[in-house]
Formats: sequence, structure tokens, C-alpha cells
Amino acid sequence: MVEQHELEASWSLVTSTEQLKRAAEALYEGHGPAGVDAERASAFRYGADAYLVQVHRRGAGTFLFDPTKVDDFTPLEQAIRDEQWILHAASQDLACLDELGLRPERLFDTELASRLLGFERVGLGSIVEQLLGIRLHKAHSAADWSTRPLPLPWLEYAALDVALLPDLRDAVEAELEAQGKAEIAEQEFEAVRTKQPKPAAEEPWRRLAGGNRLRTPRELALARELWNA
Repeated sequence: MVEQHELEASWSLVTSTEQLKRAAEALYEGHGPAGVDAERASAFRYGADAYLVQVHRRGAGTFLFDPTKVDDFTPLEQAIRDEQWILHAASQDLACLDELGLRPERLFDTELASRLLGFERVGLGSIVEQLLGIRLHKAHSAADWSTRPLPLPWLEYAALDVALLPDLRDAVEAELEAQGKAEIAEQEFEAVRTKQPKPAAEEPWRRLAGGNRLRTPRELALARELWNA
């Protein structure tokens, strides 16, 4: 068993438009499917915005994109648009990625595939340990990713997660082929990819606890500010 601290995961943090363009160029020149992940702060912030987007592609490396610093992800979308995207539990991340203009044309969901294969534990750490023999430490999975600056250990955690996705995909695909489930897996992936997200509520801040009791313009304005904070 390989421990997480034994692995070397190099990565680049992208916090400007110029850095994003260079990262997109590198990812375009890479090869094979692109591992994609997103970190949110759902337990700390209202809404489900992505506060970090991670992308890894063989031959290109790992890039961590900060959506609080970069507001146009078009170069990244164009760089990996035609490639298969690998996500773990894609249904959790597709909506927040879509908000950034990032939409896969093809999808491989390692978590969904693991369920089809009959694994009892399908968390990323469990599947990586079972199929790749690597023990991950998931200490930061529930962190407040809206924190700035992001601590170095958090960034290292985020980079390693996405860097392992291509190898994990290959291992999972081999298991799907062995069990004769590759075709049904593709159908399930496509169903997840094309599922229409629920339309956003026009005034989602009204779902705050006690929101139905707000009456004055000041109270309503404060609720909106709290939701958007």
C-alpha cells in the first residue's frame, strides 16, 4: 500500500487570465481524457458555487483554477471540450461547473461506475485504495473552500485527487470490461451528463431559515446579502 505522503503531485495555481490561457494551451497539448474536479463550500456558504476547479491531463500536468480570480473560463472549455472528462460523482459537480461555462461532451464517472461494479464503498479514497493501492487522506474534503488564501495542504490535497483520476479511470474501465458492463456504464454516464439541472429559484435567499417571516425592505435586502456573501 502506497501512502499519500509518498506521492509527488506537482501543480500550478491559476489566478489570472494570462495564467489561464497558458494552462489551457498546456492542457490542449496533453493527451487522453481530462480529470476534472471542483471544490465547493456548501456547509459554510449558501449556494453551491465552485471555489476551486482542478484539471489534470497526461502530458500537461495539474492545474488548480481559482474562480474568485478568473471570471472567463472559455479558453479552458475550448481546450478540453472534445475530450472525455473524468469525474468522481459527477452529479455533484456538473452544475457548478456549468455555471462557469464548463460542460463536458463526454463523461466517465468513476463513482457511478464503481456502483455498477458492486463496490460497497464508492468514495474516491476507498476506490483509489482498492484499485490503485494508494491510501488517501481525505482530511480537507469538507473544508471551507471559500477561504482565501487557500492553505497549501488543501491545494496539495486537491491536486492529488484530480491527478489520480486518469489512472483510476483506466482501472475502473478494465473492471467494467471484465464484468461486461462497459456499455451500460456509458449509457449511465450519458444520462448523468445530459440531465437537465433544476432551474435556479428566482429568489433563492428566501429559503433561509425564517425567510418566510421577512417583511420590510431592509430585512429582505439583508437576506439577499447574506445569501450572496
